[in-house]
Amino acid sequence: MMHWTILLAAEAAAEGGKGGLFDIDATLPLMAVQFLILVALLNILFYKPIGKAIDDRDTYIRTNQADAQERLSKAESLAKQYEQELMDSRRQAQALIAEAEADAQKIAAQKLAEAQQEAQVQREQVQRELDQQKQEAMQSLEQQVDALSRQILDKLLVA
Repeated sequence: MMHWTILLAAEAAAEGGKGGLFDIDATLPLMAVQFLILVALLNILFYKPIGKAIDDRDTYIRTNQADAQERLSKAESLAKQYEQELMDSRRQAQALIAEAEADAQKIAAQKLAEAQQEAQVQREQVQRELDQQKQEAMQSLEQQVDALSRQILDKLLVA
């Protein structure tokens, strides 16, 4: 079948008649001029506006992307700065807490020492009072013993 097609094409070429596949006459230059006019019109009416719109959109995207990148870097630097300030604040707060605890411990120790000293003073005072009362009781007992001894002696001598 393919051989027949080749054979028919060869026959048509051999005949050399008009209306073949590539007839070169006045139509070819006219078609070329029409094609160039169409290309120029499409370029002016379609490709340039679309190209301009694409370029404008590309410029818009690039500027927005650059602005977004700049904002992102600013946000990251602010976040780092805030984190650093937060860490510093925490350290200061911890130092304040530690200092307050130390002061509270000093005050508690001082109050405890004062209370112990006061208790010691009171214990010593009570001990002195007890010793004094003991002395007085002993003196009273000695006087009573002396009085009773005299009475016993008087009764023994009288009897």
